[in-house]
Amino acid sequence: MKKITVSAPGKLMLFGEHAVVYNRSCLVTAVDQRMKATVEITDDNMFCLDAPEVDIAGYQKPMDCLGTGEIPSGAKFVEFAVKNFIEKYPLTYGVKVTTASDFSSQFGFGSSSASTVCVLKALSELSGKKLDNKKLFDLSYKTVLDIQGKGSGFDVAAAIYGGTLYFVTGGKVIEPLTINEISLVIGYTGIKADTVTIMASVFEKMKAQPERVERIYDAIEKLTEDAKIKMLEGDWERVGKFMDFNQEYLRDLGVSSEKLEALIVAAKQAGALGAKLSGAGGGDCMIALVTNDTKKAVEDAIEKVGGQVLPLSINAAGVRSEV
Repeated sequence: MKKITVSAPGKLMLFGEHAVVYNRSCLVTAVDQRMKATVEITDDNMFCLDAPEVDIAGYQKPMDCLGTGEIPSGAKFVEFAVKNFIEKYPLTYGVKVTTASDFSSQFGFGSSSASTVCVLKALSELSGKKLDNKKLFDLSYKTVLDIQGKGSGFDVAAAIYGGTLYFVTGGKVIEPLTINEISLVIGYTGIKADTVTIMASVFEKMKAQPERVERIYDAIEKLTEDAKIKMLEGDWERVGKFMDFNQEYLRDLGVSSEKLEALIVAAKQAGALGAKLSGAGGGDCMIALVTNDTKKAVEDAIEKVGGQVLPLSINAAGVRSEV
């Protein structure tokens, strides 16, 4: 039977986290560690999944039962991706999915969104539908919302389009940016962030103090818009300052942490142009903007205070079939 292997990159948020969930813009870049999915057509009308990176082995159920019953957390995104595809483009055969990841799901690089994109891209190729990027985005974003209830879709867009993107909530704008060089050091706190819990706490703050939180989101959006211009101009000193300002607003939202702050302070003291958390906060990763002259010192400083420097390249290619 036919099969195909598809890969998609992880993502790293540069500006605009949290605000992008509430109809604002963000800047996101794709990282060179990738999620892979091998999708195979079978003749038994069963859905099968092996995803060793999330401890799923030999998981299966009939195709007409997708999305029902108890679903292991590691299987949800792939199962709902297949379900949403066959509801839109009915299939008369079974599907076997095997995933493999270059990166650990603990880093918060969007492995769930990347796996969703891989599976939908593979099914679109195998079925001959050959969805364009926007249709692939819409179906992937629907899958994320089905599971999480809320989300902006920026990680889905990064997985599909790759490169560095200017993105507005729900894919209202997905604009690839031509940025030749962003010199970043990425530091991992060693703490896996609970994104859903963090998002819920921010939502509660918004209900309690709507005007204050909206002002923070407006300020973050203004920084994102300004940062986009300065990145395109190559004014990295100014971009670094904007990163510092963005971090102050994220701190005001209450999504930073003691460990993130320790890594950020160490990076700045070692000469980083700017530094901030990247993603939901609470843990996961921070990023520091550096020059060639300061990169090594910043890496050493992050490691000295207990961070792990992740050797990633950014501006990576989007979803693609692997030969």
